[in-house]
Amino acid sequence: MNTKKADKTDKAWRSVCPIARTLELVGDKWSLLLIRDMRFGKRTYGELLDSPEGIPTNILADRLKRLEEAGLAERAEYQDRPVRYAYTLTEKGQDLGNVLLALKRWGEANIPGSRALRQPAPPSRRKVSVSGLK
Repeated sequence: MNTKKADKTDKAWRSVCPIARTLELVGDKWSLLLIRDMRFGKRTYGELLDSPEGIPTNILADRLKRLEEAGLAERAEYQDRPVRYAYTLTEKGQDLGNVLLALKRWGEANIPGSRALRQPAPPSRRKVSVSGLK
């Protein structure tokens, strides 16, 4: 039994299980790392590309598009020649913060050598206005 998503992609879900559906949205190698970086205050393509994990440019562009289509991130133009965008998490994207925290805690407890790269930005900086980028 396929049911439909309630977002722009209108893709059929494989399962009614909320874990399976969440993994369809953010279960690849890169999506949660991009969400982590946006929670830390990275906004531009260049800032997101500069992540220590070394995301390839084609994958970055694809994942940003997917996150936007899923309603987890939004973009706003901050330069028009050439056109450049800043990305921020939506409230729905911010809601994944507890998932990231659980993964961080599990990794620190169960994978030797794991450590947090840096603490998340304070709540007042998490939803950043792009007007300051112009």
